[in-house]
Amino acid sequence: MNMRDSLPIIEHLLPFLDYCEIEKGLSNNTQKNYKQYLLLFTRWLEKTGNSKLKPHELTAKHVWDYRLYLARTYKSPTGEYLGKKSQNYYLIALRALLNYLAEQDIESLPSSKVNLAKQKSEEAISFLEVPDVEKMLQIPDLKTPGGLRDRAIMELFFSSGMRISELLSLNVDQLSFLNDKSTSRTYELSIVGKGKHIRTIFISPRAAEWLRQYLKARRDVYKPLFINFRSKDEDNNRLSPRSVQSMISRCAMLAGISKKVTPHTLRHSYATDLLSHGADLRSVQELLGHKNVATTQIYTHVTNKRLRDIHEKFHGGSDLKNK
Repeated sequence: MNMRDSLPIIEHLLPFLDYCEIEKGLSNNTQKNYKQYLLLFTRWLEKTGNSKLKPHELTAKHVWDYRLYLARTYKSPTGEYLGKKSQNYYLIALRALLNYLAEQDIESLPSSKVNLAKQKSEEAISFLEVPDVEKMLQIPDLKTPGGLRDRAIMELFFSSGMRISELLSLNVDQLSFLNDKSTSRTYELSIVGKGKHIRTIFISPRAAEWLRQYLKARRDVYKPLFINFRSKDEDNNRLSPRSVQSMISRCAMLAGISKKVTPHTLRHSYATDLLSHGADLRSVQELLGHKNVATTQIYTHVTNKRLRDIHEKFHGGSDLKNK
């Protein structure tokens, strides 16, 4: 037996995170998420008297009980039960840990035994129509630097389709091209996306102008593009994901939008708008930075409608009826 087979599952967590960084080269954000999701699993093991459970002792019954815990017992810090999509994040992290154990030749339950919660198709994606996005853009108070920042953030989200981690990692010096005061130019910017892949995003003339106004209102020389104006820590004033999520949620509520709106909702809205105006799926894959086109195929709510419209326009069957 491999000597590491005798270690409890809990003691494999830190080596797994090191492996994610060194071997897999995963982003800090992904590592942070895996750590968060797996810490809940280790706490559940402790709570159920399984803190000494070894990888080869983990059974499908344990996984089922953990799934029940995620679905029926655990509540998020805001006091809400996890939706199926959120449950799956925790289960995907557990799968990744089991895959790691298998790669290390440590006997364990196969990751294929961890089934994900089934999502209804309408739960898979949430997006806004352009008029609703426009309503949200009118909410920030443009008389304040914070309001200009919030408007610039939402404009940049909808112009570029960036992930929140990508947007918040931007620095002021990356946007020096905004000194070109052209009002009709779409700017290109290379960013380091998910999985440390470099991709190009596009900033519309409109979004560029809001970024200029925001930067003009800044009275500092801080490095981050988007800062927390209330922070007193000069070395750590980059705006946090939670702050952006709260801002977007508040703007949606004040705009009279009843559904839950997140930064990812704006990313979905960006992709939906592109497809509805005729962009092909492969191009949208590139613009979103999806490694696999299968990931982009969640936007079938748009592509299916376009196919129906094309069928009705070019093959409606009316000629046959009239003959």
